[in-house]
Amino acid sequence: MNYIIYIVFRLFIFLFRFIPFWILYGFADLVYYLVYYVAPYRKKIVFQNLRRSFPGKSESEIEHIAKGFYHHFADMLIESLKAFTMSEEAVINRYQFNKDPITDEFYKKGLPVICIAGHYANWEWAGIAAGKQMLHKPVGFYKPLSNKFIDGYIQNTRVRGRSRLASIVNTAETFKTDWGEPAAFYMVADQSPSSARLAYWVTFLNQETAVLHGPEKYARVHNFPVVFASVKKLKRGFYSVDFELIEPEPNQTKTGEITGRFMKMLEDVIIANPEYYLWSHRRWKLIR
Repeated sequence: MNYIIYIVFRLFIFLFRFIPFWILYGFADLVYYLVYYVAPYRKKIVFQNLRRSFPGKSESEIEHIAKGFYHHFADMLIESLKAFTMSEEAVINRYQFNKDPITDEFYKKGLPVICIAGHYANWEWAGIAAGKQMLHKPVGFYKPLSNKFIDGYIQNTRVRGRSRLASIVNTAETFKTDWGEPAAFYMVADQSPSSARLAYWVTFLNQETAVLHGPEKYARVHNFPVVFASVKKLKRGFYSVDFELIEPEPNQTKTGEITGRFMKMLEDVIIANPEYYLWSHRRWKLIR
C-alpha cells in the first residue's frame, strides 16, 4: 500500500514539472479562496494566535493580516510542491543567500555553525539553495516519514549538491559526524516543544512561550557559533536570506540566553511583516 501511495504521489508531483509559476500562482489564489472562505483551515487557531500576539490591533487589522497569511500559505504550498521538480539553479535564482562575512569568517577558521530559523516566509527551499551559496556544508534536520518510499524521495529532492539531510532521531550523532569540512547545521526551532519540562520559556509576541531546548543545548555542548537565518519575502516566489550573529561562544552564555536572543530576532522580523509567519501552528498549546 505504501508503494502505491508513493506512485500516486510521484505522478502528482510529475505534473508540476510542466506547469509554469504564473499558472501555479493562479491555482494558489483558488486555494486561498477555498481555505479561507469555503473550507476554513484552522481559521479559529489563526485568529486566536493573531489576537493574542497583537492585542493592540483592531479586528479589521487582524483580519487583514489573516488574509495575507492565507495568501502566503497557499503560495508556500505551491512552492513546496514545485520544489520537487525544480533544478538547483532555478531555486537559487529565486532564493538568494546574501554575502555573509560572519559565517564566511567562521568557515575560514574551520568552525561549524548552527543556523537557527523560524517558520517564516519560505524555509522549504533553503536545503536546495544553500549548497552552492554557502561556504559551509549545509546539513538540515527533518522528521522521517513513515512511508519509506516517499521519505527516500524527499531525501533525494529536498537537498541538492553539497547539502545533506539528517534525521532528528540522530541529532546528537549528526553533530559529531565528520562532514569533511565545516558544516552549517540548519535548525527550524520555533515550533512548540513536546515537553514543557525541558523547554526554555521566553516572552514571545506578548505571550509566555515554550521553546525547544535542542539548538541551544548542542551549541553549548560543542561551542559552535550560532547565527539567525533571517528570511525575507521580496515578492511572490522570490526570497533572500541574511545571517545575523546570535553568539560566537555559546559555552560562555547563561542557560536560555541564546534561545531568548533568537526568539527576539524572530519576533522583530514577524512584527515587521506578520503575514509571512506560520500562524496556523498551535504555537502556544503548552503552559508553564
